[in-house]
Amino acid sequence: MSNLSPAPDKVELEALEARAWRLLRAAATAARSNTALEDPDAAWLARGEHAERAAPAAVRTLLDLYAPLTGAGPKRPLTIAQLGQSLDGNIATASGDSYYVTGPDNVRHLHRLRALCAAVVVGAGTVASDDPRLTVRQVAGDNPVRVVLDPRARLGAQHRVFVDAAAPTIVVHAADVRAPAPGRAEVLRVPMDGDRLALDFLLGDLHARGLWSVLVEGGGTTVSSFLDARLLDRLHIAIAPLLTGRGRPGLALAARERIADCLRPKHRVFAMGDDVLFDCDLRAATTPSGPSGGVLGRVL
Repeated sequence: MSNLSPAPDKVELEALEARAWRLLRAAATAARSNTALEDPDAAWLARGEHAERAAPAAVRTLLDLYAPLTGAGPKRPLTIAQLGQSLDGNIATASGDSYYVTGPDNVRHLHRLRALCAAVVVGAGTVASDDPRLTVRQVAGDNPVRVVLDPRARLGAQHRVFVDAAAPTIVVHAADVRAPAPGRAEVLRVPMDGDRLALDFLLGDLHARGLWSVLVEGGGTTVSSFLDARLLDRLHIAIAPLLTGRGRPGLALAARERIADCLRPKHRVFAMGDDVLFDCDLRAATTPSGPSGGVLGRVL
């Protein structure tokens, strides 16, 4: 007779996922406030040899993916970026159409990231082209503080992040710009570092406000700037089975002369509907650049 428990049905699975998601949110809240985690399922986040036996098998992948994002606090801030791109590396077509490059599972993943982070950062181009709300709608959770990088104050007050009351919005202008705040937004003036904002200064200000977990959501130029400045702790890149042809690239980093000089981060791979998610740990030891010597194996 088999000792395996039967797989949960749809209702049971949804209940387990709701409990796991509640636990992850509670862990993130406890870390931000530097308080103890109090949740009846706290053992599900156990580490070490007993970890797999603590959490139900049906929710281990959910916990495994998001648990590393729940420890951000005064002693260990977190900055994570997320991009969804095509097989040929684009986040939008040449005309700017990006709805949607990735599938619904990855869109839900993005809402989970927003719910776990205290602030979400986007560039002015993303607001101008997509007019996003940057709120949490597909999962349970609080809306993050919205931060819009607009160094030259080119955005008008008509965009939704500036006129709705869904969450506080900070618009970041260059220190020498004296433009009024658009709509309900608060203006934060940040010095320039060459031709871009001093992003380390920006993160320092957000941390001083108690915003210890920061999601850099886009676009590609903004994520690339944070990555080039070595300010990211983790990078999530979802790759969709889509070919756009010439389009708007995801990452555009400073050139390296040799493959040996390129970043090859430690990473994990998750199936996300039809998409494949790379979870890159940019603070861990990098993977050697040479051949791995491994064997061919199907992972998905």
